Amino acid sequence: MIGNDIIFALSVRSVRLHFLRSVLAALGIVIGVVAIASIGMMGANMTLSVTEQLSDMANKLTVTPYRGGGGGMMGGFGGGGGSSDDDAITEKEFKTIQRIVTKYGTAYTVRSESDKIEVGSDEGRATIYGLDTETMREILTVETGEYPKSTTSVVVGPTLAERLDLKIGSKIKIGDPDKGSTTTVRVVGILEERGMSMDLSTDMAIIGSDKLFVGIYGGEGEYDQVNVVVSDLNDIETVKTAIENELNRKEDTVTVQDSSRMMESITSTVSTMTTFVMAIAGISLLVAAVSIFNVMMMSVNERVREIGILRSIGTQRAEILRMFIYEAAIIGIVGAIIGAIVSIVIGYVIVVGMIGSAEYFFAPGSIVYVPMAMTVGAGICIATGIYPAWRASNLDPIEALQNE
Repeated sequence: MIGNDIIFALSVRSVRLHFLRSVLAALGIVIGVVAIASIGMMGANMTLSVTEQLSDMANKLTVTPYRGGGGGMMGGFGGGGGSSDDDAITEKEFKTIQRIVTKYGTAYTVRSESDKIEVGSDEGRATIYGLDTETMREILTVETGEYPKSTTSVVVGPTLAERLDLKIGSKIKIGDPDKGSTTTVRVVGILEERGMSMDLSTDMAIIGSDKLFVGIYGGEGEYDQVNVVVSDLNDIETVKTAIENELNRKEDTVTVQDSSRMMESITSTVSTMTTFVMAIAGISLLVAAVSIFNVMMMSVNERVREIGILRSIGTQRAEILRMFIYEAAIIGIVGAIIGAIVSIVIGYVIVVGMIGSAEYFFAPGSIVYVPMAMTVGAGICIATGIYPAWRASNLDPIEALQNE
C-alpha cells in the first residue's frame, strides 16, 4: 500500500520541509486548472444555450425568392408586398410547396416590409409582418392581451414594446407621411420574447393580418417568404431537395435554407473560439511546469548527500526515481484538487455573469472540463518531475556521499 510505503513517506517529508516552495509550485497548477476549467465551462454553457435556443428552428425550412448569389435570408428583411413577381413567391408556387410538404409537415406564407412608424412623438422603423390569422395563433404566443381580430389591430414584439413604451391600446402610425398616406393601427397584444430565429424575427416587429398588410402595401397573391415546419427532423433534407427539384427545374426561382445548417455553423464557431481561448489559458500551465521543474531540480541538488546515504544502505535506483516522482505527483494532485474546487466557484460566477443563467452549468458537457483540467494539470506536473527524478536516481553513490 502506498500509505505504508517508506519512499512515499520520504516524499511527503520533503514537501513539508520545503512547504512554501511547494505551495508556490502548486499555485501555478491551481491557476492553470482554474483557467482551463472555467473557460471550458463557459464555452460549453454558451454552446448548450445557443443550441437550446436554435433547436426549435432545426426542423424549419425557409423558402425565399431567388435573387442571385445564393439569395438572402429574409428573417424580417425581405422585400415588400408590392414587389414584382420575380421578387416574390406566387400563389401557384406556394400551392406547389404545400403539396410537397403535406405528408411531412406544414407550410405557411409570410409577407414583410420594413417601414417607418410613429408612436406619439417617437419615430423609428420596424418590420411589418402580414400573417394568416390562424397561422398567427399557431406559431406566435401572446404574453399580454389577445390576437388581432380586425384589420386595424396588431400584436407587437416585446423589444419594440419596451423601446417605444407600447401598451395594450397604444396606437401606431405605419408609413412615411412625406411619401404618402399612413395607416393607424391599435396594439391588442404583446408577444413573448422569441429570441434568435431564422423564420420570423418578431421581437422588434409589428404583426398584423394578411388583409392589413395587403391593404397597406398591395401584393395580393404574392409572398416574401414561405416557412416550412417539418414534423420529423430526418425529413428536412428530403423536403428541401423536393422543393428545389420542383420549383428550380427550369431555372432558379427560389432559395431553400436549412436552419439546422445554421445551428451547426454557430455551435461549431463557439466551440472553436472556446478551444482557442483554452489554448491561451493553457500557457499558465506551461509557466507552472517551469516552476515545478525548477523546484524539483533544486530539491535534487539540495539532497545529493541524502540520496548518497539512501543508495549506500541499499535503496534501489527505481526507488529513488519513485521518491521524486511521488514528490512531483503530490504537488500536482494537491494543486489540481484545489484548482478544481476553485474553478467550480469561479466558473459558476463567470457563466452567470456572461450568459445570465447557470441552467447548464452541471450538465455533463460542461462539468467534464473540471476533471479534464485536473488531469492535464497533474499530468504536466508529474511529467515535469521525470527528468529531475531520473537525474537523482542516476547519481553515483560515492560522489553523492562526498558532496558537501
